[in-house]
Amino acid sequence: MTTTAAGQRRPALFADGFDLGRLLLQGRAFFALIAIIVVFSVLSPNYLTVGNLLTMSSHVAVYAILAIGMLLVILNGGIDLSVGSTLGFSGVIAGFLMNGVAIGGTTLYPALWVVVVLSCGMGAFIGLINGVLVARFKVAPFVATLGMLYVVRGVGLLMTNGLTYNDLAGDPALGNTGFDWLGFNRLLGLPIGVVVMIVVAIAVSLLLNRTVFGRWLYASGGNERAAELSGVPVKRVKVRVYVLSGLFAAIAGLILSSELTSASPTAGNSYELTAIAAVVIGGAALSGGIGNVRGTLLGAFVIGFLSDGLVIIGVSSYWQTVFTGAVIVLAVLLNAVQYKGRPRRSRGGGRSGDAAAPSTPSPTTDAAAPAGAVPEKTHG
Repeated sequence: MTTTAAGQRRPALFADGFDLGRLLLQGRAFFALIAIIVVFSVLSPNYLTVGNLLTMSSHVAVYAILAIGMLLVILNGGIDLSVGSTLGFSGVIAGFLMNGVAIGGTTLYPALWVVVVLSCGMGAFIGLINGVLVARFKVAPFVATLGMLYVVRGVGLLMTNGLTYNDLAGDPALGNTGFDWLGFNRLLGLPIGVVVMIVVAIAVSLLLNRTVFGRWLYASGGNERAAELSGVPVKRVKVRVYVLSGLFAAIAGLILSSELTSASPTAGNSYELTAIAAVVIGGAALSGGIGNVRGTLLGAFVIGFLSDGLVIIGVSSYWQTVFTGAVIVLAVLLNAVQYKGRPRRSRGGGRSGDAAAPSTPSPTTDAAAPAGAVPEKTHG
């Protein structure tokens, strides 16, 4: 212990003792990423090169943007299984528009910005449907988003007859070129997908840590009943996180389609599981209320760098699935160890004694979150 000038005593650094196990547990995503880089650098001299790192980072960008949207939903205590199909569907919408829309005998070719706006808007609309089903109609998130997964995937297959839109480069004479800019161009030496990932990560981190909405989200995820009694608009928050999840899935879909210069209705198959895995590896609690953008990014890099590393050293795709699944299972087990003994979330049917009285008159003011509404908050 140390003594301040005013005579008050404060705890010294590591006053409780240095706990290596706790350090490794809390920083597991970072240490796992370092271990992956070291191991594959030894196994392949081409792994730790600037060109390969940028290529792998562009692959990770799709996972990371998708996972950041999933993080918002999981912080709220929900799950979104429709993000993979939304990713694929946004590419289908883009391909459909890039190939021309026939209206009354005339074929219209929308400009690139119109294609991007409409594709992102469709992703947000899918998220809105999910949010309304979960928040307003009390449908379980797993069931609601699983249903939307099949609906969205089916609509995409109907629109394309199961085929793929190829050659999305556009035609200069039609004024719809530039779609491949997202996948192949660079800004300040970084792939555009990576730049978009960085912008999204910064924006969401500020949203979570510097806005009232962020405090509402952590509060409703940590203890929904307490947050509701404290004046937090729980239903509104729930709808918004699903809308953002759908929007980010659409952005990821546009980047992926641009990188592939094609749009398939089956793109993004099982990507929802990859997004969930990235969030869990990053240390977020599936019960809600705990998690941050930094950890989610690390989780996405762990999955992406592991998958690409296995490809580089020539490991069979079947074994890649086994290794990835093992990493996910290990991450879930470590989460269970880290959050063992954490109280379960109190929902609408919780006891009145579970909610603490608000420390401020209204949660809409830019003040601290209600006491007891945010039991554990991890900044990102």
